[in-house]
Amino acid sequence: MEQIKTPFRGIAEDIRGRALCYRQDWTDGIRSRIRILAPTTYIFFASALPVIAFGEQLSRDTDGSLSTVETLASTAICGIIHSILGGQPLLILGVAEPTVIMYTYLYNFAKGRAELGQELFLAWAGWVCVWTALMLFLLAIFNACDIINRFTRIAGELFGMLIAVLFIQEAIKGVVNEFRVPKGEDPKAEKYQFQWLYVNGLLSIIFVFGLLYTALKSRKARSWLYGTGLFRSFIADYGVPLMVVVWTALSFSVPSKVPSGVPRRLNSPLPWDSESVYHWTVIKDMGNVPPAYIFAAIIPALMIAGLYFFDHSVASQMAQQKEFNLKKPSAYHHDILLLGFMTLLCGLLGLPPSNGVLPQSPMHTKSLATLKRQLIRKKMVKSAKESIKQKAANPEIYSNMQAVFIKMDNTQPTKAVVEELEDLKEAVMKGENKQANKEENATGTFDPEQHIDLYLPVRVNEQRVSNLLQSLLVAAAVFAMPLIKKIPTSVLAGYFAYMAIDSLPGNQFWERFLLVFITPQRLYKVKEGVHASFVDMVPFKSITMFTLFQLAYFMLCFGVTWIPIAGILFPLPFFILIGIRQYILPKFFDSHHLRELDAAEYEEVAVALTAHPLGLSSKEVESTHSGKAEDGMDLSDGEILDELTTSRGEVKRRTLSFGEEKHAQERY
Repeated sequence: MEQIKTPFRGIAEDIRGRALCYRQDWTDGIRSRIRILAPTTYIFFASALPVIAFGEQLSRDTDGSLSTVETLASTAICGIIHSILGGQPLLILGVAEPTVIMYTYLYNFAKGRAELGQELFLAWAGWVCVWTALMLFLLAIFNACDIINRFTRIAGELFGMLIAVLFIQEAIKGVVNEFRVPKGEDPKAEKYQFQWLYVNGLLSIIFVFGLLYTALKSRKARSWLYGTGLFRSFIADYGVPLMVVVWTALSFSVPSKVPSGVPRRLNSPLPWDSESVYHWTVIKDMGNVPPAYIFAAIIPALMIAGLYFFDHSVASQMAQQKEFNLKKPSAYHHDILLLGFMTLLCGLLGLPPSNGVLPQSPMHTKSLATLKRQLIRKKMVKSAKESIKQKAANPEIYSNMQAVFIKMDNTQPTKAVVEELEDLKEAVMKGENKQANKEENATGTFDPEQHIDLYLPVRVNEQRVSNLLQSLLVAAAVFAMPLIKKIPTSVLAGYFAYMAIDSLPGNQFWERFLLVFITPQRLYKVKEGVHASFVDMVPFKSITMFTLFQLAYFMLCFGVTWIPIAGILFPLPFFILIGIRQYILPKFFDSHHLRELDAAEYEEVAVALTAHPLGLSSKEVESTHSGKAEDGMDLSDGEILDELTTSRGEVKRRTLSFGEEKHAQERY
């Protein structure tokens, strides 16, 4: 009730907080110069590829009323607006699968109504967006974001699992459709004869599994044994779009006797075609929608508003996890308000709205964390080496490094900063590494590269430039449609399968589901390696019961999506789940066990870890200076961050098991 009594409080606080650092948001990005292009291109490909795939899905499900042109245009427009006016510039916006699902339901409803039909589908969807925007305005004005902490893991992971299953469903539908004549096409055409349909289908299977296998392999390139660190990092960051290009190129290697149209390629109008230009004038048709349907649009708008509020807030939350040590304030209320304006704009332009997306948002933060770490480290190492060369005393060496850190971090020498650098100070003052001095071969001297890498706090280059640039690249991609149309639809189906499988690691619902099939007598095998903390803390029976509840609820949510018209209510079970988690589950599960199973953080138990801010083991950290350790090991910042984040971008908080903690205490 307190939120309702103080309207606009959250928005005002967000605007005041972000206004203080708005200029710095731009200057920090500009100071990075050419280095900012690496995270920019990385997140551009991570953002554009799904949007292209969703555009193909929308085109198929709406009989061409929407296409890749519209999904790219929406992503570009909303991305540019958010990068300039948004509260949290690390948040990446794009057309997401939930929007595609909702628009498919809207189209199926409109198509079956004589008063609407396909002709007024986009106009009616525009009214849905108008109501959605009004609801988002109310949520922002009355401080609804204050309840964001109630979005626990159980709801987020069930939602993520539903999206993964829907991706798999789309991939299967894509392959099956390759064996069929597309709707509205002439079945007598040569390319639709049985033998060529069969060839097209077989080629699609090759492309789907080829893209899936190579994309999954390239995603893990940083851990390859072969190649230089630079090469492996390039493949890990850009391997997936590169595989799309490779398999698209291979699709042109079919014999010349194969008729044009085999394999089948992305079907989309060009931005300057009449089908695309029409969307910009949809607002003129909104007056032709019958009043009854204008008010009926409130029902789907209610679902979409709740869905966007949940999805946008969680994506923003993931982009600014506390392990990233962000220094600038959040702006949840302001961003929801801005999302309402962007949803309204997209509806009036006949575009599907964009909202905060996962895993691109935390991926953006992670890429900027690596960049900022490299910049700070380079300056601090240079300062330390110059001080050592001048034979400065240890206190002076540390003082110079601290000054560089504060200057590069654009912060003040507060107590918090001093505490963050305490371990580094101790290493400098003692002239030895905490771990190395226990070894027989310890040199007993301060090594700037090794010790700075070991104790340098994680920092993120919080700025707006990379988000703006990647949004401009997405806008440029709209005009690259002649090239994008050459991508086979089966390659995009393979990309759907890749997104589904790549999202499973790190989803604890999936991990617990697999755990159920392990007999209690074999659980020790799981505990020997890195594992989720609940495996140690919660009885196996409770884990099984909680997982079975989640599975049953997931089947309910998935079943709702199959209901022809009522399927538009599929977000409703997730909103209900928040209440079930808060009021019902505590009656069936021990409160301590429930906290472990539905923890706010992804916590792992690992072997012999130090108290590094991101939970790195001493071996991992000591081998990271300049990407190379003194013993010849090659481990980059990007590889470390890959190891410590899930596929959805969630930072893992690693802790010691009781046995390892005791062993560590005995050793040190």
